[in-house]
Amino acid sequence: MIETLTGTNTPILKFDSINVIYNEGQHNQVHALKNVSGEIHEGEFISIIGPSGCGKSTLLHTLDGLLKPTSGTIFVNGSPVHGPDRNRAMVFQDFALMPWQTVYQNVAFGLRLEGKPDREIRDRVMHYIHLVGLEGFEQKYPHQLSGGMKQRVGIARGFAVEPKVLLMDEPFSAIDEQTREIMQEEVLKIMLHEKKR
Repeated sequence: MIETLTGTNTPILKFDSINVIYNEGQHNQVHALKNVSGEIHEGEFISIIGPSGCGKSTLLHTLDGLLKPTSGTIFVNGSPVHGPDRNRAMVFQDFALMPWQTVYQNVAFGLRLEGKPDREIRDRVMHYIHLVGLEGFEQKYPHQLSGGMKQRVGIARGFAVEPKVLLMDEPFSAIDEQTREIMQEEVLKIMLHEKKR
């Protein structure tokens, strides 16, 4: 399913003939992705739908640069992808928060890695904490948050680095149905507000 929010003709993310083989050459070899190609244009909101185990997470991890494809090419704005970089951010299905860091510190993590000035970090972190509805929880730790709140932190962290492409790997699978519906609506609102891809 593809929902275009504000599309253009130039792909911001392009992948061609992606193959991923786990345990290549061994008796337990698994061909997780076979010749997968596609394009994502600026302003598009794309959903990848398929049964469990069909390779959705493998594709997202490959597009993010966390997993190197066995063969094929990936380009962001025409530049080849060789690993993770600031052009793409991932929101994981298992939250992937650092338990020893506060909400503020988790959201600020990517910005600190980029070496952004403290004032810019503070402004961006507080902006996205506000957008995901976590004002007042900045100094709380992950163990003090509900599942939905933890996922909000992950979403804020992804948006805070202002990537060209935000990849989300079933980010609402670990939260209840009511919270999931609320979070889906909130993410769409943020994407429209921030014009993220």
